[in-house]
Amino acid sequence: MRPDAEREKRGMKMSGSPGHVQLRVYYQDVDSLAIVYHANYLKYLERGRVEFLAEAGFAPWALNERGILMAIYRAELAFLAPARLGDVCEVVTSVADHTAHRLVLKQLIQREETRLLEATMSLVFLNRDLTLRETPADMAAWLNADWKVDKGRNKR
Repeated sequence: MRPDAEREKRGMKMSGSPGHVQLRVYYQDVDSLAIVYHANYLKYLERGRVEFLAEAGFAPWALNERGILMAIYRAELAFLAPARLGDVCEVVTSVADHTAHRLVLKQLIQREETRLLEATMSLVFLNRDLTLRETPADMAAWLNADWKVDKGRNKR
């Protein structure tokens, strides 16, 4: 079966497509100035990551059933402009890098054309006993096929 046909069968995204998730800012998300409280951006990024991976065929709950856990190893965030109560924002997620043990995602939160937050999120894969493991083979195949990166700089 063609690799793209297999992805279609499993409901996976096509080659190198970023994920897009829209969200609205509610009262529960903002501080006394009616702007998003800084920690809530991490929740927005999580929604973007989960949907991106689920659409690619790697829903975190399905990985968990296989004994595979994902954890944030490093998070780098740049706050560029505030999101406000009632705003409709979009989280855009794509693969920046991947190694045998790590997945690095670039994420952007934007409101229309305004960039609100840029993030680089490094994830690692763990076994149920929380020991480091390699990227699952089926995910590694998807990453290698659809998300070309400069392998000369990949390190564990």
